[in-house]
Amino acid sequence: MNDKFSIEGSVSKLWDKLDGWLDAIILKLPNLVMAILTMLLFYFVARGIKKLSNKYLLTHISQKSIQLIIAKIIFIIVIMIGFFIALGVLDLDKVLTSILAGAGVIGLAIGLALQGTLSNTVGGVVLSFMDKIRINDYIKTSEADGFVSEISLRNIVLRQTDNNYVVIPNSKFVENAFTNYSISERSRIAVTCGVGYESNLQEVEDLVVGIIAENFEQKEGEGVEFFFTEFGDSSINFMTRFWIDMVKAKQEHEARHKAIKLIKTHFNAKGINIPFPIRTLDFGKNKLQIAPNENASENANND
Repeated sequence: MNDKFSIEGSVSKLWDKLDGWLDAIILKLPNLVMAILTMLLFYFVARGIKKLSNKYLLTHISQKSIQLIIAKIIFIIVIMIGFFIALGVLDLDKVLTSILAGAGVIGLAIGLALQGTLSNTVGGVVLSFMDKIRINDYIKTSEADGFVSEISLRNIVLRQTDNNYVVIPNSKFVENAFTNYSISERSRIAVTCGVGYESNLQEVEDLVVGIIAENFEQKEGEGVEFFFTEFGDSSINFMTRFWIDMVKAKQEHEARHKAIKLIKTHFNAKGINIPFPIRTLDFGKNKLQIAPNENASENANND
């Protein structure tokens, strides 16, 4: 047993290996220091380039979200260049090949495990480069509406009119339709109402069109439209459409509020009736018969 295994020999070999590692570390120490300094240098260089890009180069891009994403990409690229140079200083070129191969396998596994997160990231990139949505735009989705306050690689943040914030994952936002009120400066809205059956319909039409045209500027190619829509239960209903300046929902509410007040005021002045629903009960053909109380009849007979 002693011929096959010697504790002293094993310890001696272990010390020889440790001594070799120590020598290698000492010999590589200058390279290690240079690699660390290289990484630090490229880190500060990356930060400087990022700041300069945000201050000068990216100012020509109107989309704030695109500016942020491009700046982050520039920062990561410079850091990766510094990392590769540091590996070269450490004479780890062969290790770099192994790292890249391992990173590919790990990246595939992570990609399969984080499909939802990656879809949000891709959605964030898509949103950042869309010219139909910008920071501070007022948009409306099927679930929420508000001003766009942030577009990140994970989600989009909307600030609602009540100052609450709604966070929507990018993948869910991209897949659904949304309305952007801030793209066009002018929009058309509709106001509906009804008048009594005794009203002069032409007088009603002329009056409403004149009121709206006088109080809401209609530019070239625009105009006030008026349509009677139906014979209602107690009124003849109509709709008027006209154009307003609108880049957010509040302007629509203000314009409709003003139009309703104007129509009501002028209708009152002209004696035009805006009827409310009326229900008439006619018992002429179907007379009600009240059945006698059986108990009362029996009591009367007993008496």
